Amino acid sequence: MLILLTNDDGILAPGIHALRQAFEPLAEVILVAPDRERSATGHGITMHKPLRVEQYTFGRSQGYAVSGTPADCVKLALEQLLPKQPDLVISGINRGANLGTDILYSGTVSGALEAIINGIPAMAVSLDVRHKGNYEVAAEFATKMASFLTQHPLPKNTLMNINVPDLDKHDIKGIKVAKLGLRRYIDCVEERKDPRGKSYYWLSGKLLDELEPETDVWAVSQGYIALTPVHYDLTNHHILPSLQGLANLNW
Repeated sequence: MLILLTNDDGILAPGIHALRQAFEPLAEVILVAPDRERSATGHGITMHKPLRVEQYTFGRSQGYAVSGTPADCVKLALEQLLPKQPDLVISGINRGANLGTDILYSGTVSGALEAIINGIPAMAVSLDVRHKGNYEVAAEFATKMASFLTQHPLPKNTLMNINVPDLDKHDIKGIKVAKLGLRRYIDCVEERKDPRGKSYYWLSGKLLDELEPETDVWAVSQGYIALTPVHYDLTNHHILPSLQGLANLNW
């Protein structure tokens, strides 16, 4: 079994190496990840400059640092770097949760999305880092999920988005299969002045979670691991029938 690991925190981030160490006894592992942090890059790809690749060896595994985004990494891995198609792509472990509407910005989730676009099973793993940084707990759970998904595959266009609370294993309350919730940021643009008096801006803001029960946001806040099946079809299928009259719109 060949597993491709990627992330958006960079090739040297602790999360991806927690995954590597957990999976090396179980499978062949290859890392293809950005050469630096690429958080919040979404599904961006690099089209106007070349991609550079540097090779590493980590433990028993080969690694490749790519001067691009997580989506670039998976594209490059599948088309150039890997000896064969992987059986599974795992993106993470991200430093910080990827919950609710945040997945639209997430480079971690986009790495997994690029895999399922190419017909390869994938999951994204994130740790809701607060104080402990228990990557080993999240990595152990990822091995269990990988085994489960091997025996019970998701539909080809669907990835599993996994968010783990930053708790010791015995303090995690359990597992919730949950829908995506809503995360919003308020006061998210801060204006500053440079030494010449010109304005520049930082995007930051305060996180405002809507803790609707049975959402991934709610589940992690309550100490549960949240599992959310995600696909790339953004169509609102429910309203398609009511819009069919637009085909006769006189324009």
